[in-house]
This record gives sequence, structure tokens and C-alpha cells, in this order.
Amino acid sequence: MTACEKLLAEAAKRILITDGAFGTEIQNCKLTEADYAGSLGLAKDQKGNNDILALTKPEVPEAIHRAYFAAGADIAETNTFSANRISQADYAAEHLVREINVESAKLARKVADEFEAKDGRPRFVAGAIGPTNKTLSLSPDVNDPGFREIDWDTLVDVYLEQARALVEGGADFILVETVFDTLNAKAAIMAVKQLEAELGREVPIMLSMTLTDLSGRNLSGHTVEAFWHAVRHAKPVTIGLNCSFGASQLRPHVKALSEIADTLIMVYPNAGLPNELGAYDEAPETTAGLVGEWARAGQVNVLGGCCGSTPEHIAAIVEAAKGLPPRALPVLEPVTRLAGLEPFIMAA
Repeated sequence: MTACEKLLAEAAKRILITDGAFGTEIQNCKLTEADYAGSLGLAKDQKGNNDILALTKPEVPEAIHRAYFAAGADIAETNTFSANRISQADYAAEHLVREINVESAKLARKVADEFEAKDGRPRFVAGAIGPTNKTLSLSPDVNDPGFREIDWDTLVDVYLEQARALVEGGADFILVETVFDTLNAKAAIMAVKQLEAELGREVPIMLSMTLTDLSGRNLSGHTVEAFWHAVRHAKPVTIGLNCSFGASQLRPHVKALSEIADTLIMVYPNAGLPNELGAYDEAPETTAGLVGEWARAGQVNVLGGCCGSTPEHIAAIVEAAKGLPPRALPVLEPVTRLAGLEPFIMAA
């Protein structure tokens, strides 16, 4: 069986669990700039470059993976949210993109395989690709609405470089997450399709949108329904929401997406909203209780946590989802579904 077939088989039995936050867990380690920089001799300060730890202090991300699997996670997301040429340029580390991604995927793969060997339960590795700090849909210059800092072909190439390295390192899926710009996500989809052509095999993709306001839209203005219509052609193995707000604010949007997406729904919200110091105070039991409502309502197939979540949050979510049936995929009428900023369904 392929990894995708294994995931679908497991998802038919139970609600699966993906892991929690990496950034806030790394912050808790109180690393120094020297810890980040190691002996690489890079020209810029590396503090805060979480992705570089795969090369300079791999025991940190490895320990985090291990803690999440011990808490009950089925899926590990690689510590590669900003491991792309655009984001790494901020640290003068763009030449290390391939190495960072390969080593990050190897770390996650190693720990996943260890846990699977212990109990026979399949564990999966999702190669995480963040949105970069550029947008294809919007101008950063209010005086020049037509200006773009990046073009489509460049962004596709950036994503392709990262996806190729993640698969080389052992990732089962490419997870395009925290999608604030739908056009960026479509560039990532194109990159994965190009990678499939290179490799001569399927590279399963997961997509996760982030909402930027309580109206339920991302930064490029799309509702969750419009986003799904815009990316459904990619046939993602999962579609869903991450980051954004806490689970309580995501409730109506999870419901809306669960009713229209004929694939697995994966949702991993922040542990509430940050306090005035930027820290997350929501207790594991609170988060688990909120996402458990979605599980009991039959709206989700995969649950986890984003910013502020910890192994304790994941363990609590495991308990909340235990024994509950996974969401049944809807059977949709074959009609033309289009998307502007709003969804549009053409009458038969």
C-alpha cells in the first residue's frame, strides 16, 4: 500500500491526530543565537530561524517530534514552515534550503518509523510548506496596486525546490499550510504536479487555509467555500483550516467546509488567542473540548493543534476523539462549481 492508501485506510477507522506547534515549543527551549547558528558561519543572525535547527541542533526538533508521537499523534509535520528560498534569504541561508528540508524530513521519518515499529500503527510524515512572506494576489505598495514582489513562475520554482527536498528526505505528503493567499496555494499545487512529473509517481498533497478575520476569509478575500472550489481540482488527500483563531471562532467555518468537501477534513487551530504578551493560555482540556465538538458532530477526519499547542494539548485531543467515528465524506452532485471571492454553483 502507498502512504496515501494507508492514511485513507486508517482514516476510515477513526479520527486521526496530527501534531501540534513547533515554533512555540522551540521558543520554550530558550535557545541562544549560537544554538541556532552552529558552525555554519552564516552572514546574518540566526536566532529565530527555527528551520535551521535541523542542521545545527537536530536534537531539538527530534525531541519535539518524539513528544508529539508519544502523546498519540499519527502524523508528524516537518519543521520546515519557512524552509524556502524566499524566507531563508532573511537569514542569508537560501543556499541551504535543500539540505534543511532533506534533513528535517529525515528526522521526522526516523521518529515516525520508530513509533510505528513499536506498535504497528502507521505513522505518517507531512512535509510542511508555509506560504512564504510574499503574496501573488496583493500589492505591498498602496500607491501601486498592480505591483507584485514576486511572479508566478518564481514562486512555483521556490515551492518545487522545497517539495522535491522534502520528498527526498522521506515525506509521505506535501502539506501546503497556513494559506493566506489562494493564488500562492495554486502555485504550490503546480509545483507538486511538476514534481510528480519528475518522479513519475503521485505526490499526495494536503491543503490548509488560514482565516485572517472573523468573516471567514483569507487575506486574498476567499471564503472557505470559494477556497475549496478553487483548489478542488488538485484532489488533495486533506483540506482544512489551521492557525487563524482558537477553535471556538472556527466552528462555523469547519461546519461549512465539512459539508462541501469530498475529501478528508483536517483542522488544527491555535490554542486560543494570544494574550497581550503574545503567549497562549488556553488549557489542553479547553482546546480538546472545543475540537471534540467537531468530532462529535461528525465534521472532521484529522485533528491537531497549531500555535501555542503542546504535547499535552495533543494528548487531550486524542482522548476527546477516542472512540468517535470519523466524518463520512459527502457524495456531491456533479455540477460546475466556480469561485471568485464567493463560491458560485452553476445551475444544472
